[in-house]
Amino acid sequence: MGGARAGTDRTDGTAPEDRSLLRAGEKVLLVDAKKRRYLLTLRVDAAFHTHVGIVAHNDLIGAHEGATVFGSTGRRFLVVRPTLAEMVLKMPRGAQVIYPKDLAAILMEADIAPGVRVLEAGVGSGALSMALLRAGASVVGYELREDFANRAHNNVVAMVGEGADYRVELRDVYEGIEERGLDRIVLDLPEPWRVIPRAEVALRSGGIICAYLPTINQTAQFRHALEESAFGMAATLEVLHRTWHVEDRSVRPDHRMVGHTGFLTTARLLRPEELGSRPGGSVGWTPPAAPTAAAPPPVTGDDGAPGTGEGDDGRPDDGPRDGIDGVAAADPVEERWPRGDGLG
Repeated sequence: MGGARAGTDRTDGTAPEDRSLLRAGEKVLLVDAKKRRYLLTLRVDAAFHTHVGIVAHNDLIGAHEGATVFGSTGRRFLVVRPTLAEMVLKMPRGAQVIYPKDLAAILMEADIAPGVRVLEAGVGSGALSMALLRAGASVVGYELREDFANRAHNNVVAMVGEGADYRVELRDVYEGIEERGLDRIVLDLPEPWRVIPRAEVALRSGGIICAYLPTINQTAQFRHALEESAFGMAATLEVLHRTWHVEDRSVRPDHRMVGHTGFLTTARLLRPEELGSRPGGSVGWTPPAAPTAAAPPPVTGDDGAPGTGEGDDGRPDDGPRDGIDGVAAADPVEERWPRGDGLG
């Protein structure tokens, strides 16, 4: 039987690349015995200095991810690649980043998926940009400050790579949105209600707007503006993140938690009813045509001759008949109840 040998690539017979090996230029996370974490970029012949010794980069390059390495004083360090959550908390930043717990909620609430076209306004240090790109979205960012835009671009390249479908423009989203037919607009701005009229034009019908705000007063004002707009299906939430201490029989919530960081509000752009539900289709509701009433069949007698509308006894057949002996039939309602004279 044909087939690739175990441990080889299926197409050309070569051994598969060992993705656990660390390479120069990669970001890695060093974790010491006290679980302190240090983010660094591997470079040939470089060294990382700590208060407990020096770690040579050459000792890390070519090592397996998840391995233990030793510093110059014999102290142990665990070396791993940083996750997106760890990168967000450890990367260089100027503006306050959106916390990982909120990044995850934004991806779900805004329904970010591969190929989705997203406008992100207020890119800050690039944490949200990285999350959007990792989910497969095509992202254009609007940022007012050039230093923030440059830092965001550098952080994104360090985490996602040069080939990311990503660009940052120095623009004020309050002044207008150049793109059309967007699927999502994600805002990390102090006054997102000012963007709503622009978003109504830039988003496609059914598109989602998402705003991340630190205070409930801002959130309430944004919700009020949404009610006066073409957006509907609005919802607001916040995420509270609590870890647990699990050690032998000591199982309890940790004393510290990441509580309130921001409110997340989403809404969908609805198509006005007067424009119709489809291109070139009818506008409004069209009542169905009333069915044509059929003519009643002619009345005939027992012999097939046209009937006279009278009973067998010649009386008009216009209602309930009397009993067989000519006595009026009893009222069925009265017969259901017992007689009041004790004889029932």
